[in-house]
Amino acid sequence: MKRNKKREFQSSELVKSFARIHGFEDKLIAFEIKDFLEDYLDESLFQEIVSVNLDDKIIQIKINSPLLKNDFKMRKSFYLKKFQAQFGEEKFNDLQIL
Repeated sequence: MKRNKKREFQSSELVKSFARIHGFEDKLIAFEIKDFLEDYLDESLFQEIVSVNLDDKIIQIKINSPLLKNDFKMRKSFYLKKFQAQFGEEKFNDLQIL
């Protein structure tokens, strides 16, 4: 059992170093944010999220549902602080809801 976990950790580190070398580390962080939202939101709400991107320290979340979009806009600072607490303050400085 411990061996599998050790391999998972090593492969994760391998992917992170590969991303750092080839310059798509932001995309990996965007995937982690999307995974976080999947755990945080209800399944039906999560289905309304089209994409999550990270561009120049700005998280861009594209949402189909007008109600969910409005909720994210109203609670923008809450979500930004949540992401900064989870992934580090230095990685993000703004949140855009599209």
